[in-house]
Amino acid sequence: MTDIAMTIPDLHAAYARGVSPEQIIAQVYTRLREVDDPCIFLSMASEADAQAAAAALGPYDPAKPLWGVPFAVKDNIDVAGYETTAACPAYAYTPTQDAFVVAKLREAGAIFIGKTNLDQFATGLVGVRTPYGAPRNSIDPEIVPGGSSGGSGVAVGHGIVAFSLGTDTAGSGRVPAALNNIVGLKPTLGALSATGVVPACRSVETVSIFALTVADAYTAFTVACAYDAADAYARHISAPPLSTPKSAPVIGIPSRDSIRFSGDAVQEASFNAAVDLLRGQGAEIREIDFTPLYDVADMLYEGAWVAERYTVIEDLLHKDPEAILPVTRQVICKAEALSAADAFRGMYRLKELSRIAETALEGLDMLCVPTIPTFHTVAELEADPIGPNSNFGTYTNFVNLLDMCGIAVPVPARSDGRPGSVTLLAAAGKDADIAASGLALEAAGKRNLGATGWPFNGTPTLEAAATDGLILAVCGAHMHGLPLNHQLTQRGATYLGAATTSDSYRFYALAGDPPARPGLVKGTPGSGAPIAVELWSLPFEKVGGFLEAIPAPLGIGTVDLSDGRQVKGFICEAEAAADGTDITQLGDWRNYLAQL
Repeated sequence: MTDIAMTIPDLHAAYARGVSPEQIIAQVYTRLREVDDPCIFLSMASEADAQAAAAALGPYDPAKPLWGVPFAVKDNIDVAGYETTAACPAYAYTPTQDAFVVAKLREAGAIFIGKTNLDQFATGLVGVRTPYGAPRNSIDPEIVPGGSSGGSGVAVGHGIVAFSLGTDTAGSGRVPAALNNIVGLKPTLGALSATGVVPACRSVETVSIFALTVADAYTAFTVACAYDAADAYARHISAPPLSTPKSAPVIGIPSRDSIRFSGDAVQEASFNAAVDLLRGQGAEIREIDFTPLYDVADMLYEGAWVAERYTVIEDLLHKDPEAILPVTRQVICKAEALSAADAFRGMYRLKELSRIAETALEGLDMLCVPTIPTFHTVAELEADPIGPNSNFGTYTNFVNLLDMCGIAVPVPARSDGRPGSVTLLAAAGKDADIAASGLALEAAGKRNLGATGWPFNGTPTLEAAATDGLILAVCGAHMHGLPLNHQLTQRGATYLGAATTSDSYRFYALAGDPPARPGLVKGTPGSGAPIAVELWSLPFEKVGGFLEAIPAPLGIGTVDLSDGRQVKGFICEAEAAADGTDITQLGDWRNYLAQL
């Protein structure tokens, strides 16, 4: 059997055509042996036990959103019968029941594979602060894997499992995503239950989710997002289906004076390109001074919050301090010099900074930031265990303290081949909004999933949000980033997503003056090929002015999409095609432009 890509749609399509979950489990363990990294997992289900769990699922049940989907769990989250260590052997215990979120995932049909390595007591963003040996980065073993959820990120990056659970206090659910070319979803605090999770900094941490695609991460989130009355920090947070936005988002980015890349010009260029993608998709970009956010970030390892970490390991520190890694003690034991008064001063200072940040963020729908300012190698961490770790937290440390949700999304690779990644951030409860925006970002360019050879195969069709505009299919110069896209964005049009036409269309590069334009000509079913289009919502009151700017031989008519929908879109008079070049076989105007 050819390897099945570890995405939920690919797995479910395989099951629908008769592939068994036992075959997928065999693939999981074969891939694990091929990767040959003994430090990814700290404990695992035996292949026989995983096969038994697969067999116990019975006939394929598409009503279960995670049916037959392999997943991994960070080893500070309980799985019944498997040791929970938090990467500290002296702390280890064996729970008798699953953590609340693990139970929810299994109820939805997911198959547990193993417990993953982490920075000890989830204290770190690098993934190498573990007594069990650090997992190797899935993309480049010279780079750190990221932490604290290092094993979880690497397991998904290699395509061993479809998704994994991490935890996120300072960025541990986002930094490994950036370093392994995957998605890292940091939910709103309280959306996912902490029952059965070893705390690191309980008041500001959350279980997080890694996956190869935004849609998969969000699917796992919708399953796990259930109110748990036993968790004192639980909140009623909704996880609605992803839908197209009603209007173009207003997105804040760090101003030129406040943005930080640690001198990494390649990372700066990658981020600027991602911002251009957002602009091309209709977003309004505003630069803001990030100084208040950096000030909030500095609070996380000072005062009240480092003392909160201390409460978790205080007994072990008194009984057996050498059981805790020196770097972990160095970070957490700063709390021993703090008083209760210091903790309150820290909380007061956070409130003051939060109010300043509120003013800076006013009028924005979300933020877009580099997930990390630069990359750091294993050798750099060996030379300096603290500095590079702190640097990784530049754009992550403030998020939990300000009660924001976030999602780290792969974007086209940097010019040096290293993964590109940005993070979208928004206020609590806006998880669906940033995930929907992330879908469009991850679809840009061509990329493989994680460190695998599996190609990214496009975004799912979103539910249409209520719109006050005409849904319009564009296939040429009006697509985002191309010369006439401004005719849409300046009229307030919003990007709804990518789609393809039915196979009734032939596609032509038309003769004439620049900018280059294509012509879409409808024939009979099967006479053409699916052609890539973008869907935009154009405010009804702006339609007339837009139509007036369309020159012959182009016009607006009804376009049949491959999913059966009909929308308005650009069509071409058949006579004009005779003087053009037939480019139907290319299937996409961008493919044609790339050949020029």
